[in-house]
Amino acid sequence: MDKRRVLIYAAVLAVLAILIYFQFRTWKNFDWATFWASGKQLGHRPNIYHILHAIACIYLAYIMRAIRWKIFLRPVRKTSWTKLIVPTILGFTGLAMLGRPGELIRPYLIARREKLTFPSQLAVWVVERIFDLAAFTLIMVSAIFLPTKLRAFAAADPHPSDFHLWRFHFTVPLLAAVGYGLLVTLLGALSAAVLVYYKSEAIASWVETRFSHLAKNLGHRIAQRIREFADGLNTIHGLSSFLQLSAVSVLMWWLIAVAYKEVTHSYGVKELDIAQTKVLLLMGLSMVGSMIQLPGVGGGSQLAIIFGLERIFEVPRELAASCGILLWLVTFVAVVPLGLLLAHRERISFRQLSKESQHEEEEEVAHTNH
Repeated sequence: MDKRRVLIYAAVLAVLAILIYFQFRTWKNFDWATFWASGKQLGHRPNIYHILHAIACIYLAYIMRAIRWKIFLRPVRKTSWTKLIVPTILGFTGLAMLGRPGELIRPYLIARREKLTFPSQLAVWVVERIFDLAAFTLIMVSAIFLPTKLRAFAAADPHPSDFHLWRFHFTVPLLAAVGYGLLVTLLGALSAAVLVYYKSEAIASWVETRFSHLAKNLGHRIAQRIREFADGLNTIHGLSSFLQLSAVSVLMWWLIAVAYKEVTHSYGVKELDIAQTKVLLLMGLSMVGSMIQLPGVGGGSQLAIIFGLERIFEVPRELAASCGILLWLVTFVAVVPLGLLLAHRERISFRQLSKESQHEEEEEVAHTNH
């Protein structure tokens, strides 16, 4: 492990330690017996059904990702989505086990198996992020602004307490703010995509000049990502491909949302009978928290969900902790057993794949510099 990666892991560990300290500092009376009892509730058959349904939705989402990548490859390679499932499963297993260094495994494996260049698949990987953001935003905004459930929240109780009124007046503006924030972010990303599509080389050259003095190869790396993104946009050929990519992306994120709801409802308690709109808010918190993760351990995602359940939805802290950990296991770690079996069958090492993919990326940056 090189010095840079050691420093990154140390910084992530320090941030997680601070988050854990502030999270549990207020839990002086944390009831561990209740926490374990919450987990034991899953022994009932209906709860196991919900968990298995959630895991099935997550695996179906991986299939959707393989189908989407096949559509991206259509202009340059005719392939089957079934051939892309194994690299997809292996890629997300590497991400779960290695953290961010495992992110490049999926495009690296696809490039190697389909006999394509690694930069071309990095370009697809970058554009994929835009479709993820757009799909999640569409679902979230639709859930916030279209249904009337939130408007009926206060009317559900003819004599609401001061607490329930406060909770209503706090939750609705919060969700609206999230919705507007996502819309602004999406519009900004789409505007940037259009700008990069027409002016990619000019923008990349400006970035190289502007940021080259801040850190070694920083400007070149950012510029290379811009060029990759521009190349990735070229994989969208026509309105038909765009609509197909959009439909698959929305379906995929809807499956993930269903998985979240199945896990929260698996406990069979009123506190976790969370509406779909609020489940999407939990997904957003999880996505933000996942930016701070330790390889194979996680941390940020679980803490963000636990914080949201306890502070926003008023779920008891022991139940919030149990649900937060279970959500992480189902949505992030459930792929690992199958991924390890496939890795054993394919005789591959995740750490070796991670090193090779990062080496390929560094070589591409060095080649661009010359």
